[in-house]
Amino acid sequence: MHFLIRNLLENRSYVTLFTRPRRFGKTLNMSMLKYFFETGSDPALFNGLEISMDAEFCSKYQGKFPVISISLKSTEGNTIEKAQKKFRSVIGSEAVRFSFLSDSERLNETERQQFAKLIQLDDKGEFAMSDELLENSLLMLSRFLRKHYGQKTIILIDEYDVPLDKAYQSGYYDFMVEFIRNLFGNAFKTNDSLYFAVLTGCLRISKERIFTGLNNFKVYTVKDVRYKEYFGFTDTEVKQILEYYGLSSQYHAVKEWYDGYLFGNLGIYCPWDVINYCGDLRDGSVSEPQNYWVNTSSNDIIRNFISKATASTKSEIELLMNGGSIKKKIRQELTYRDLDSQDDNLWSILFTTGYLTQCGKNDSGMTALVIPNKEIQWIFEEQIQDWFQAESKKDIQTLENFCRAFEKNDITAIEKGFTSYLRKTISIRDTSIKKDMKENFYHRILLGLFADMIGWKVRSNTESGDGYSDISVEVEDKEIGIIIELKYAENAAFDIACKKALKQIHDRNYEDALVDDGMKTIYRYGIACYKKRCKVISE
Repeated sequence: MHFLIRNLLENRSYVTLFTRPRRFGKTLNMSMLKYFFETGSDPALFNGLEISMDAEFCSKYQGKFPVISISLKSTEGNTIEKAQKKFRSVIGSEAVRFSFLSDSERLNETERQQFAKLIQLDDKGEFAMSDELLENSLLMLSRFLRKHYGQKTIILIDEYDVPLDKAYQSGYYDFMVEFIRNLFGNAFKTNDSLYFAVLTGCLRISKERIFTGLNNFKVYTVKDVRYKEYFGFTDTEVKQILEYYGLSSQYHAVKEWYDGYLFGNLGIYCPWDVINYCGDLRDGSVSEPQNYWVNTSSNDIIRNFISKATASTKSEIELLMNGGSIKKKIRQELTYRDLDSQDDNLWSILFTTGYLTQCGKNDSGMTALVIPNKEIQWIFEEQIQDWFQAESKKDIQTLENFCRAFEKNDITAIEKGFTSYLRKTISIRDTSIKKDMKENFYHRILLGLFADMIGWKVRSNTESGDGYSDISVEVEDKEIGIIIELKYAENAAFDIACKKALKQIHDRNYEDALVDDGMKTIYRYGIACYKKRCKVISE
């Protein structure tokens, strides 16, 4: 982090914007900048770190600046009024940190009165600044701080694009664009009290002219080489972290699950995942990698993408899911209003938000894209399953007929119906993916199709006999028991896989639990799947 601070100063831009996916250390870096530069910060926070060894540098810059630091992550609302209220709260709360300005002898009476309005509360205990004052708040606060300290101000704004996202979803996007443009324009354009500003976010949104007219404005995205190593962990850093905690044996698992991103020309791990996994391993709450990133967002972007996908797009998603790459033109200047204008824009959004990453060299303006790691692969699989189940339920009668075929031991109908469903979904078939993962994919599809059958008691991977059956069903009113074992048919060897499945059912006595529950008729199904085909054998 020493070099991030030094680079910001040595290559100082009036305003610098870093765009990175969520959970890649943007907020942590902004906190670090605040505590290094801010007047009154405890220098001991950096003791033992590399930057503390540079006494001359620290003497010149550490603790020498007033710093305005806000996060717009919480400035959301389903109406304009609620969003503005959140902005007043965020900026007003930051202004309260500088309450000493109310009595500063370096400010004149008019300026002290103006500051008082920034922190004034109404009868509900909420910040009461007017709309006009809100748009000028950062400018005014920076001027007051400069006058008090005799030093220009640093402004840090984290998650600058979140309010634009929320406004787009709630239907007041144009208003928010205008408001942000005025707020930032006042704070950054011809503000002689500003030393420099740093902003972070996921999208660049340059087309909305939010940063129009700013001199010396720089944007650094995941494609840029400069600052590539300061957001996320490098491979060397991950090895050092694991060694420090005595977890070096977990290196390959961590790499498989949380590595894979390419920022500039450098491989990067998601730091949120690495830190959480190390913490859980140390306290014994987990024994293998978990998906931590999924809980930080709804991941609706993938679901929406899949639901709008054409046949050719679905083929491209399959290629990605199977470890391949695709080439797309990436537009990093997208606005939120562009999200639904063209299908190709969604590829750019998946890239900028971290669901896809670049690989290899770019050529002819095209970027090679891949799914970065097993964690993101898992998220794609979950969203595909959810989408598929929703699609299947649109034709309830066809779905019920398919399920009833298992009660009737109608192998032809089962095989035809399952094949039809497989053709509609996005399959996993790459040879690099483990066999049990492929089988699990088909397993989950079938479970999803059974999910809403009334009168069926469906169990998955339940202990029965001498093992755990893939799927067992009890149709209690008909006293019918169903045992299903799924196998992946390597090289389309359907007969071999089906017979292997049935043999496993017999050898491990999977039907015992059904018999114990009073099922009079037991159907045993060996189902073999390969790509988008299947074969069913029954006994």
